[in-house]
This record gives sequence, structure tokens and C-alpha cells, in this order.
Amino acid sequence: MAAVSLRLGDLVWGKLGRYPPWPGKIVNPPKDLKKPRGKKCFFVKFFGTEDHAWIKVEQLKPYHAHKEEMIKINKGKRFQQAVDAVEEFLRRAKGKDQTSSHSSADDKNRRNSSEERSRPISGDEKRKLSLSEGKVKKNMGEGKKRVPSGSSERGSKSPLKRAQEQSPRKRGRPPKDEKDLSIPESSTVKGMMAGPTATFKWQPNVSEPVKDADPHFHHFLLSQTEKPAVCYQAITKKLKICEEETGSTSIQAADSTAVNGSVTPTDKKIGFLGLGLMGSGIVSNLLKMGHTVTVWNRTAEKCDLFIQEGARLGRTPAEVVSTCDITFACVSDPKAAKDLVLGPSGVLQGIRPGKCYVDMSTVDADTVTELAQVIVSRGGRFLEAPVSGNQQLSNDGMLVILAAGDRGLYEDCSSCFQAMGKTSFFLGEVGNAAKMMLIVNMVQGSFMATIAEGLTLAQVTGQSQQTLLDILNQGQLASIFLDQKCQSVQKSQGAGPV
Repeated sequence: MAAVSLRLGDLVWGKLGRYPPWPGKIVNPPKDLKKPRGKKCFFVKFFGTEDHAWIKVEQLKPYHAHKEEMIKINKGKRFQQAVDAVEEFLRRAKGKDQTSSHSSADDKNRRNSSEERSRPISGDEKRKLSLSEGKVKKNMGEGKKRVPSGSSERGSKSPLKRAQEQSPRKRGRPPKDEKDLSIPESSTVKGMMAGPTATFKWQPNVSEPVKDADPHFHHFLLSQTEKPAVCYQAITKKLKICEEETGSTSIQAADSTAVNGSVTPTDKKIGFLGLGLMGSGIVSNLLKMGHTVTVWNRTAEKCDLFIQEGARLGRTPAEVVSTCDITFACVSDPKAAKDLVLGPSGVLQGIRPGKCYVDMSTVDADTVTELAQVIVSRGGRFLEAPVSGNQQLSNDGMLVILAAGDRGLYEDCSSCFQAMGKTSFFLGEVGNAAKMMLIVNMVQGSFMATIAEGLTLAQVTGQSQQTLLDILNQGQLASIFLDQKCQSVQKSQGAGPV
């Protein structure tokens, strides 16, 4: 497919994640919104919504060339409203061009008239002009005689001439009201001629409240706000969740999906390897949401409970992978993850072209990259998806999932991620999720160490540890994480009376 040249101001179809292509316009981003590193991308504002995001070039198509194709594919009400907004924008732009052409013609006529007045007059032309002026004066004299006696002499003068006599012009300076003689410009035309970013006002439809904006684009909001505090407030208000470029650690480069109360399970067969502290809660939630799950664990007895809940039993990892469309794995460490894939009757033995493998273990970037290479070498599809959370969050289906690798596989896992977690992020190429997980764990570990130091200092100085916890929980640090970690620190310290 030949590369399509795009530039600022072009109308396009933008595709982000699993959501349908949406009509938009390439515009200048806000000054303090940095462009993600990596592949070339454009900042796109979407019609019919208040959303905008960085979109990679390969996810953009020219609007007019693909209009009929996109309209046939998408039939939703919101989509049709967005298309109508594009057509209205085009009509306004066409009207602006016509008005501009009329204004240009009038300007040209005025310039020609001015040039005629400023051109030197020859002797013959002066004689002709004097003769014509004599005829005009004669006719005006006859006209005056015919004027009724009730009318004043001033009434025979034109309004324009009277105005000129009443407000004489100063030499070398144009009259202040001269601009009023030109064709007036409507506010619409002025707004559309202001610049590329002003050609379309991204205002919500007055007939629909903002809260009903299309949920397909809610996850763009984090990349739109100039100030982090405002960004957090907007997202908390609308979505209660935390706009795509690989290789970037900036938040606008991450594509996220939020928890959905009514999950529609995928029709694909799901496999799950590893029923430990985290895996047990994940599988339980997959079954509750109606997924078809085949399980395997090194200790076979752990499978019995899930078989009673409707899961199927796989005898080996290879068998699970070969009989399922997408296989998840969640084991304790890098060595266990490698053994699961490369060992006897391991995952690699069951991989065939089209089979999908998702590793949810917390491992280092080198290990996950090695696993991805061997899976892909057999024709399989690979996604890393480590999770942030604990056993309780796993049981509650409130994990945070950090994914990287095959983008199409990430989209195929949508219903599974919604069942097991409250939020999922796609972070680009394989290895990015492992790196991000390391950073998240570092921050959480540092926070917990600080809390432990604070509790110890409170005990040494004779202050109430419980009062310290209450103070923190009533301040800006208040969070579920703080409450849980404080309780666990207290237990581990074996603190006395507080």
C-alpha cells in the first residue's frame, strides 16, 4: 500500500485500539503537550466528541478517499452524528471560500478604481471631462427648477455626498468609517479564517449533555489536559479510571481500557496455566463472567475447585495451548516462566500458527523478550501482561493490567481483561510492560518503606501510631493502598499499644 501524505488541517479517519475508525482533523497540539517518542504520529481532534489524541500515521486514512467504506462498516448513532459534523464543517468551509472570493473581487474593483483616480489625465481627456461635467451641471440645473418649492436644496444631494460634506476628510488620512463600506464578514467566516486550530470549534452538542459523550473515546482524555491536576479531576469525574506510541513512558502514549460492569465474554476458548495466589482469583472471575476456561497447575489438586465451577482440565501446558485460542499464564518467577514454556510438554510444544500466549507473570524485560521470540518463531502471537495488585484485588477483579506486544491480541483479550481487572494499559513493544512494572513496584516499595519508617519514628518518640495513620488517611495521601499497607506494617512490626 502506497504511503499517504498527510499534513496539518487534513480531514482523516483515525483508528485507536479496538475502537472503530472515527472522523477527525489534524491540528496543532497544545503547547505543553509533548509529542510521543517513536513512530511518526499526528495530533487529531475527533468530530462529534470533545476528544483528541496522538495517532500513528499507519492508523490514519484520508477522509474523502475512505468515506464510503467507513460509513458502510459503522452504523452507530454517535458515528453518524460525527459524520454529520464533518459534512457541516465542509459546508461552512465552502461558504467561507465563496465569501472570500467575493471579497477578493470587490477588493480588486476598489483597487482598479483607485488606480484610475490616481492616474495622470491627458489634455484630450481633460477636455472631454469638462464637456461631460458641463452637461451634468446643465441637467442638474434643470432638475433644480423642477424641484417642488416644499423641498430644500439639500434634499437634491445624495446621502453619501451629504455625509462627505458634513464630515470632511483630512488630507492623507482615510476616514475612520471607510471599512464599513466593504462587504461585512460574518462571525463564522472570521472564526474559520483565524487559523488551522480555529476552523472547528470542539463544543459539545447542545442537545446532549457532556456526560453522555461517546465512551469509545473516554480514554483519550488523559492526553488532552494541559495541567495534570485538571486532568486527574476530569478523569475522576467522568470515568473513575487512571488518548499510543510504542517505546514511550509518557502517559499519552498508553492506551487504556476501563472496567465494564456488563462484560460480554469472548467466544474464544481460554486456557490458564498457574493457579497460585493471583491466578486463582483471575480464573474465578473469568468463569463468573461466562468465559470458557481450561486450567492447568503443577499441583493438580488446585484444579478441582475450578472444575466444579465449570472449568475444564488440561493435562499438560502443551495440551491446554493446543486446544485453546488464547492461553494465559501466571507463575511466580522468571525461572518458572521459562520452564513453563521451554520445558517438557511445555507451551512451546503446543504452539501452532495463530495460537496466542499471554504471560501475566512478573518477570524482567530480557526474560519476556526471550519468551516472545520463541513463541513468535513458531507462528504464535505473544503478549506480556503483568498485573499490579494483591490477592484481595485479584479475587475482587480489580487488578491493573500492564500489557505490551501484539496489539491485535491485546484487543482480543479485552473481555478477559475487563473480567479480571479494573483497568488495562497497552504500552507498546514487548519489554515495556516489564519495565513499567519494575517502576511501579519501586514506587510502591519506596512508599511502604517510608510508612514503616514513620511508624517506627512515632513509636520511638512516644506518639500514637494509630493517630499517625488517621492523620495520613485524612490527608492527601489517603488511599486504599495506604490503609492496607499501614495495617500490614503494624502487624509485621508487632507494635504495642497505639
